[in-house]
Amino acid sequence: MTKNTVLRIDSSPGLEILSTVIVRNLDTGQTMPLSVAAEQVSQCLNPLALQIMSRTKEFACAGSDDPQPTAPPSSRGIPTPTPADVTPINLSEDDNTSIASDDITIGAEASSKKGYNDSGRKIRTKSKRFKRMLGKSARRVKEVAETQVERAVHKVKHGKHETTNSESLNVSSDEEVSDSLANSSVKIKASSTNKGPFQFHGLKQVQDIAVHVGAVWSMKFSHCGRLLATAGQNNVIWVWVLKDYYAYFNEMRSKYISKERGAVFATPPRNTMEPPTRDPPNIASEDGSSRYESSDQLDEEEEAPFRSLPFSSYVGHSADVLDLAWSKNYFTLSSSMDKTVRLWHVSQKECLCCFQHIDFVTAISFHPRDDRYFLSGSLDSKLRLWNIPEKKVALWNEVSPDSSSNSSGGALITTVNFCENGKFAVCGTYDGRCLFYDTEHLKYHTQIHVRSSRGRNTKGHKITGIEPLPAEHKILVTSNDSRVRLYDLRDLSLTCKYKGLTNMSSQIKASFSHDCKYIVCGSEDKSVYIWKTNVPQDVTKFRRDRNDCWESIRAHDAVVTCAIFAPYPHLMARSDDRTEGSRLSFSSKSRSSPNTDSCCIISADFKGVIKIFMNS
Repeated sequence: MTKNTVLRIDSSPGLEILSTVIVRNLDTGQTMPLSVAAEQVSQCLNPLALQIMSRTKEFACAGSDDPQPTAPPSSRGIPTPTPADVTPINLSEDDNTSIASDDITIGAEASSKKGYNDSGRKIRTKSKRFKRMLGKSARRVKEVAETQVERAVHKVKHGKHETTNSESLNVSSDEEVSDSLANSSVKIKASSTNKGPFQFHGLKQVQDIAVHVGAVWSMKFSHCGRLLATAGQNNVIWVWVLKDYYAYFNEMRSKYISKERGAVFATPPRNTMEPPTRDPPNIASEDGSSRYESSDQLDEEEEAPFRSLPFSSYVGHSADVLDLAWSKNYFTLSSSMDKTVRLWHVSQKECLCCFQHIDFVTAISFHPRDDRYFLSGSLDSKLRLWNIPEKKVALWNEVSPDSSSNSSGGALITTVNFCENGKFAVCGTYDGRCLFYDTEHLKYHTQIHVRSSRGRNTKGHKITGIEPLPAEHKILVTSNDSRVRLYDLRDLSLTCKYKGLTNMSSQIKASFSHDCKYIVCGSEDKSVYIWKTNVPQDVTKFRRDRNDCWESIRAHDAVVTCAIFAPYPHLMARSDDRTEGSRLSFSSKSRSSPNTDSCCIISADFKGVIKIFMNS
């Protein structure tokens, strides 16, 4: 807070609270109204996190061990306290203090100026010491950075003849090595405990997509692996198609446009226990070339797997899109902060159905065996199972706050999914619980408290992602204590804990690779982290339920909000590089990759940039 200003309770109505209070940016010295500062803060945080902060009065960021109380920002329509208004009164110039100080006096307490002045002097003294310390650290970091840059430039100028592929990523434990790729810096790093062999040393960036305006909050592949849906801050869902399969999906869309709608929508969301109506025809001919010739030829990059232009875009949401889900026959669900879930199909751009909620819809998931139903979780603490053909809620249940927790937002649902092949519906909460409900009646079954047994993480943190491990009785849980945990559902025990990433306030979630051998997750430190799902037997460790042997990719210049593996990496390769085994139809026969060592990682960041990496 600037000088000559302090808060005082006043009963005069209609006064704009945030516009009246003037604050100072301690980094730049700039002064501005609190309303402007709140808007700037909202540009650096997930809007869902801002909404939860406003309701729980807790603020968590990297570097803070415990959540701290905060004044809820009023940007994006967040309500502010209304019992009274605030007016400024004048003080002497020596009565300056920081808005972050816990010693701001309000109302009757403003009369105790002596204690206020003492605390203000203490804060200024500590601030000066802290700035001197930061100045020294910044100079040291700058010197080290300049040295590293000089070494890198020297290596690029004089060592090109020693490298066979300038786009490959070289791995060195605890030592970052940068390469030039598409005018962007790509780095890879391994933890000090990871002595190799490194599994992703052959990764290279093959495509860069920068269409999104604002952050990408969700990315999901279709079940066939040919389509990728992305969505986020700009309220639009983009659908991307692999270059080799554009013609097939374009023909599907053309059939709808040419009035053959019955042929397209004869297969609405269905019970997946029933046989499919028909499989799409083979895409590749005997010589490996595409049987469909695209009339929309683009000047594409040779190694880029996706078309540079999106195949389709879905417009209808009026706020950030938080989550996406695919059915097995190309229907897409999207949940948003506009309190709706919308249903789309790849053959048309119009919304097919809108499912209204009472509050923000944080997560959605199609039923894995019967995609006529989907699960939704909302900040109103209600878990809903929707019937799509009847367009209504079939079952619902309300999450109760944890009696052992003091958190005011414990019942907020932050993520949902199905596990055990649809037998149970599971939701994650703000206070760090995973609650299980039997899907048939949506009745409570059991719960897991996702937290450490000791240390600073004994208090539960927000659950940001739940992912079932296929063919096994396990789930992968991501939480805001910068941990990813694998639980065994047979006895609810912790199988393994994965460490290394930074996830203190973002809605980042981890997921499995196509063969479930690896786990990938984004991070607030602008990196993508990869672990082996199972700790190798040849690694000598005291505890085998901890995995801090990671590899990370540094290619973004903003928080990595999403990171996923492609479900069928052999489809991402160029047509002339595919083996005979990849020339199969869209049916389940094509789901066995001919090259089990290949992988493809797609990551997106807070600035809306999407990057695709291939392992050669």
